[in-house]
Amino acid sequence: MTDLDHRYTGPETQLCAPATGSLADLLERVLDKGIVIAGDIKIDLLDIELLTIRLRLFIASVDTAKKAGIDWWETDPALSSRAARDALAEENARLRERLDALEGAAEETTGAVR
Repeated sequence: MTDLDHRYTGPETQLCAPATGSLADLLERVLDKGIVIAGDIKIDLLDIELLTIRLRLFIASVDTAKKAGIDWWETDPALSSRAARDALAEENARLRERLDALEGAAEETTGAVR
């Protein structure tokens, strides 16, 4: 038998195994609590700042983001059909008001009655 066959495996020589958890558990925790990743990139030339880029990334579930006061996807017409309909209705109302104003000005100029 070699030395390897007679290794002592007492409590002080046993390694602690890492806590087991699935990727799903980790993802659930991150989405529940949220995580912020921030970083700055700065480009200087001879002590003159040429470019600064600030990166901020917030990863969270929709509910967590709403609790944090972030809900831009609800008002962005590119991401929400309701927001797109509201934007079209608002534009339509503005155009109708403008048309009415132009027609009123044209009637005053020509003296025509509606």
